[in-house]
Amino acid sequence: MKRVLAIILGGGAGTRLYPLTKVRAKPAVPIAGKHRLIDIPVSNCINSDIYRIYVLTQFNSASLNQHIARSYNFSPFREGFVEILAAQQTPENTNWFQGTADAVRQYLWLFRELDFDEYLILSGDHLYRMDYRDFVLKHREAEADISLSVLPVEEKRASDFGLMKTNESGRVVDFSEKPTGDALKQMRVDTSNLGLSPEDAREKPYLASMGIYLFNRGLLDKLLKECPGHTDFGKEVIPAAARNWKVQAYAFDDYWEDIGTIEAFYKANLALTAQPNPSFSFYDEAAPIYTRARYLPPTKQLDCHVTHSMISEGCVLKKCRIHNSVIGIRSRIEADCDISDSLLMGADYYQPSFERRGNCDRNTVPLGIGANSTIHGAIVDKNARIGCNVQILNKDRVEESDRESQGFYIRSGIVTVLRDATIPDNTVI
Repeated sequence: MKRVLAIILGGGAGTRLYPLTKVRAKPAVPIAGKHRLIDIPVSNCINSDIYRIYVLTQFNSASLNQHIARSYNFSPFREGFVEILAAQQTPENTNWFQGTADAVRQYLWLFRELDFDEYLILSGDHLYRMDYRDFVLKHREAEADISLSVLPVEEKRASDFGLMKTNESGRVVDFSEKPTGDALKQMRVDTSNLGLSPEDAREKPYLASMGIYLFNRGLLDKLLKECPGHTDFGKEVIPAAARNWKVQAYAFDDYWEDIGTIEAFYKANLALTAQPNPSFSFYDEAAPIYTRARYLPPTKQLDCHVTHSMISEGCVLKKCRIHNSVIGIRSRIEADCDISDSLLMGADYYQPSFERRGNCDRNTVPLGIGANSTIHGAIVDKNARIGCNVQILNKDRVEESDRESQGFYIRSGIVTVLRDATIPDNTVI
């Protein structure tokens, strides 16, 4: 794997994940209480013995830079790195990144200076665990020019993805972007040719692109140089290359989720609390998900009732009820609060008297959740201040609403409290 360079695409402005991307890049969005989205592909690389990793980004990258600098420092004997490459204007190119392929194209001058055989292109907003070693070995065994990781899916999900069609040997022969009706049925393939059992092949006869690509070094350079108008890998570069080059499919029949929308992000987080077998687990000793080491104290629970939830370290929870929720680092939840079906991202720092605080008779709203508050079906971003007797319920079942001046948005019926927002005492949402 020393001959493989990983390139993680940080994504665009993250409009589908707004307001969580209001002040941070999409890969820097917190997940599972203590991690960031970027930790998923970086950890997959490390667990696959790939230690040279670039992250391309151009929007709100300050927090992403800080997280990577504090999280991933390899031993000099391993010759590894995780580095940010931000979009920049140069005399030769005055444009920002125009798409996934254009982002890589603008840094080809740097990649050419490095001695690698293959480029592994990854996305920064997917939740999955994958050993890229098998992917790379299958690519080499097939003597492919490009390999794509594909997810076998059933018909009801197929129209949500870019699909591809393969022949008996797994070579990609056709592409279709989110087809429906007869066009969808024409994309059916025998997925048993890619290693699925006959039963699974019948249930999942479509191949969806996962946004994971492996290019031979010389070919990627050639394709991006000869077709400057092609700015996207999945829609332009790879379909065009399939006419003249061997593009091979690699089936990944495990959990994978695109969490690029508020609804998908919310559901993926709450699914982590499922018992006994969550779809994705952070409790895998053989393939851990790494993140920044913060050295926080243990969480303190004072007469709480917690069910089917994940509680991060450094919290103080006082006489509250928590059900089916994910509670982030440094969270403070006061007495008689009821938290259910919610994601609380916690805080970046402690306020003075963090352990002793508790009464509602004060001039300012402190960090955390005030006494007698109820939060159901919501996302509360970092450093939010929720007052006493607040009810976040979306009681009117509103699907979409922009209330930035009031400190929250509603997306797909999910109330999302903004980072650093203050929700005053007695507010009802």
